[in-house]
Amino acid sequence: MTVYPIPAFLISLVTLSFAAWIGVTRFTRMRTEVAALRDEFGVIQGATLTLLGLIIGFTFSMALSRYEQRMNYEEEEANAIGTEYLRADLLPAADAAKVRTLLRSYVDQRMLFYSTRNPAGLEKIATETARLQAELWSAVSAPAVAQQTPLLTLVVAGMNDVLNSQGYTQAAWLNRIPFSAWLLVVLIGACATMLVGIGTRRSDTVPHLVMVLPLVISLALFLIADIDSPRGGIIRIAPQNLQILAQSMQAS
Repeated sequence: MTVYPIPAFLISLVTLSFAAWIGVTRFTRMRTEVAALRDEFGVIQGATLTLLGLIIGFTFSMALSRYEQRMNYEEEEANAIGTEYLRADLLPAADAAKVRTLLRSYVDQRMLFYSTRNPAGLEKIATETARLQAELWSAVSAPAVAQQTPLLTLVVAGMNDVLNSQGYTQAAWLNRIPFSAWLLVVLIGACATMLVGIGTRRSDTVPHLVMVLPLVISLALFLIADIDSPRGGIIRIAPQNLQILAQSMQAS
C-alpha cells in the first residue's frame, strides 16, 4: 500500500494535534496528579518521546533503504542493457541490427517507466515493455538454437540479465513501508503528544508550544512518505544511467 506525502502530512498533523488538544483540555484531574509526581511523569514522557524518535528513525531507515535499492536497480538495469547492446556484435549481422533496434526502443520505454505518473500511461508502458521483451528474447534465442556456440550462449545469458533486471526494478518499486508501520508511528506519536499536553501546566499553551511537536512529527512523516513514494512525491529517481545509455546508443 502506497502512503502519499501530502495525505500523510495532513492526517498525522490533524491526529497528533487533536491528541495534544485532548491532553491539555480533557485531563484536568490527571494534570493535578502530574504536578505532584512531576519526576515520575517526566520519566514516562521522556521514554515515550524516545521511543517515538526511535520508531521514526527506523521508519526513515526503511524508506531510505528502499530508495537506494531503486537507484541501484536503475544502474544495474542500464549496465545489463548496455552490455547486451555490445554483445549483439556476436550475432549474425541481420540479427545484431534487429537486437540493437529493439534495445533502443526498450531503453526508451524503461525511461518512460521512471517519469510517468499516469496509471493509464503506466499500463501502456507495461504492455509495450512486455512486447519488446518477447521480441528481444526471440531475436537472440532463434540464432542460439540454430547454432549452439559458447558465444551465442553468452548473448542469451546477457539478454536473460536484461529481462531479470526489469523484474527486479519492478519489485523494488512495489516494495513499500507496511501500513502497520505507519499506523504504529501515528499511534505512538498520538500518545507522545497527548502526554506532552497532559504535562503542561496551563491550557492556554495549546496554540503555542504544544502544537510544535505535532507539526515537527508530521513534517518528518511527510519526508518519509515522500521518499517511500517514487511516483507520488517530490523526491523521485531520475533514470540518469538509462539516459546516458540512450545517448551512447544514438551516437553508435
